[in-house]
Amino acid sequence: MQFPVASNVNPTVRRRRLGQELRRLRELKGMTAEEVAERLLVSQSKISRLENGRRSISQRDVRDLCGVYEVEDHRIVDSLMQMAKDSRQQGWWHAFGDIPYSVYIGLETDAASLRVYEPQVVPGLLQTRQYAEALITGALPESSAADIEKRVNVRARRQERIRDAETPLRLWAVIDESALRRVVGDRQLMIEQLEHLVEQSHLPHVTVQVLPFDMGAHPGISGHYAILEFPDASDSSVVYIEGVTSDLYLEKANDVQRYSVMYEHLRAQALNVEQTRHFIGEVIKDYTDVTR
Repeated sequence: MQFPVASNVNPTVRRRRLGQELRRLRELKGMTAEEVAERLLVSQSKISRLENGRRSISQRDVRDLCGVYEVEDHRIVDSLMQMAKDSRQQGWWHAFGDIPYSVYIGLETDAASLRVYEPQVVPGLLQTRQYAEALITGALPESSAADIEKRVNVRARRQERIRDAETPLRLWAVIDESALRRVVGDRQLMIEQLEHLVEQSHLPHVTVQVLPFDMGAHPGISGHYAILEFPDASDSSVVYIEGVTSDLYLEKANDVQRYSVMYEHLRAQALNVEQTRHFIGEVIKDYTDVTR
């Protein structure tokens, strides 16, 4: 059996697909990750990272694992080895140097749709450059000007998925009212950001809903999360939860289903699209009245 890899698939997704196939081979062999680690004299965490696509996979890793799993079909081994080679290529984001959330960027770059809940700020893909710069400066006060500029440039590059004429990212954003009321930069900057948010909401592949304060408690009260879905059915959906020092990626079907149900409740409680645009307009008026 062959496992073709399209030339336009980025390295992060290649690693995920390869890891999924290696996990399948291990499970067919009836072995645990701990047993495989003992056979190869490596840590169990290395096997787990290889299978979940969070670590680069060398051709030697693939060869050793295929040996443990007694894969006799050379076509399968050769195909997996090629996938390993391709997975070590660099994505566009590597040109910017060390990016802490590069795994997420790789997933977002290849995703077909993204559902995101933002409780504190405007989602990154819908931010103006000025808002992004002020936000990053405030969130990372010890960062250098060069690092802030790099992060802003990466964010701008990510936003090209929204403007892609052929395969734009399908974005659904539920935003808490606090993100609209929190003054990032100054009030004039917020007016420009909210006007941009309304403008983006008119794109056919972008849906924006606001969750007002008076909706009370809701399923997203615990914080930000995003659900990424991919065009290839073989790529499982991913729930992304951003952390201060590390990020969490959930791929188990039960976890994805749970967060998907939570998101449906959020969408149901939030204002609809037209109500949202009117609500944002009222917030813009509030900012305008203060700046006069």
